[in-house]
Amino acid sequence: MKITAIDTFAVAPRWLFCRVETDAGIVGWGEPVVEGRADTVRAAVRELAELLIGRDPRTVEAHWQVMTKGGFYRGGPVLSSAVAGLDQALWDILGKSLGVPVHQLLGGAVRDRVRVYGWIGGDEPAEVADAAQAQIENGLTALKMNACGRLSRLATAAELDGVVERVSQVRAAIGDGNDVAIDFHGRVGVADARRLLPMLEPLRPLFVEEPVLPEFAHRLRDIVSSSSVPIGTGERLFSRAEFLPVLEAGVTVVQPDISHAGGISEVRRIATLADTFGALLAPHCPLGPIALAASLQVAFATPNFLLQEQSIGIHYNEGSAELLDYVLDRSPFTFVDGHVERWTAAGLGIEVDEDAVRRADAVAESWHGPIWHHPDGSFAEW
Repeated sequence: MKITAIDTFAVAPRWLFCRVETDAGIVGWGEPVVEGRADTVRAAVRELAELLIGRDPRTVEAHWQVMTKGGFYRGGPVLSSAVAGLDQALWDILGKSLGVPVHQLLGGAVRDRVRVYGWIGGDEPAEVADAAQAQIENGLTALKMNACGRLSRLATAAELDGVVERVSQVRAAIGDGNDVAIDFHGRVGVADARRLLPMLEPLRPLFVEEPVLPEFAHRLRDIVSSSSVPIGTGERLFSRAEFLPVLEAGVTVVQPDISHAGGISEVRRIATLADTFGALLAPHCPLGPIALAASLQVAFATPNFLLQEQSIGIHYNEGSAELLDYVLDRSPFTFVDGHVERWTAAGLGIEVDEDAVRRADAVAESWHGPIWHHPDGSFAEW
């Protein structure tokens, strides 16, 4: 079997898909994207395709080694994301060629279903409470929220109280039988993270994600030790090497993105590394159906998995395309008591609607993240 063609497709709202075709008629799909930099990653996929065309797609690890190490300059979000999407597609082909799901190739299933969570938006306490209640009514048992928008460089008392109030309203709306995680999104400084975490302890968040920017990972130990709230991070880390210091700092939850951190191959290794520290895997995935399918395949086979992010109904997609618009059969993404049941279909286990993908690519527009500023006109973290 040989790879004969590799194509990419930009699709709304902000995703990039890749299609790997073989001379055996088997097609594999992946999702290589950096949100807001899809065109850049698309160029990287084209460059990496030169290493794959004419090769046997089933030697997945050999291809991963060459794609990640075949150039003198390595790593970073763009290259790692391009590799990630191609790696997903190669695993998809391997599974389809053998007639088995990817999780069976990873050692077999360790669970029958995977717990998933959804996002809520809204700025005011009443809004987040209503949004949280709606997610629970839709069948989820866990959700995640930002809890803050733009923060001052050193938060005011009112800003700190506002974060706590939003989470308090969500906790009251969903009760103690459901979970809420909080994403600081790198908007919070080290000092404010250390102030906020003890304030949030009584509300028992499942974890607090990315309490500070990844460039301040050397301060994570101080943040972890400031409270009993579990800390998660990792959506902007792209390799095992980058996860090692945050694990040494004591984080509880690692959150690599399967479309950023080298694909199925590397995320599986990151999970194993985390397991040696007693940390849990909760992959980042506010993306499309291929990335979610790949994440779930890892989750089915990973012992230290916690729960899976998914973007169905996420506020980022409002007024645009939805995850389910690009698959022929939506049933694999059905939630039962807040979980996705394990699949048995070969490869990644989903059927991509290629016609819908091609139509979307023909009219796709570039998406870029918002740019925020402080009242004094200086840049503020989104």
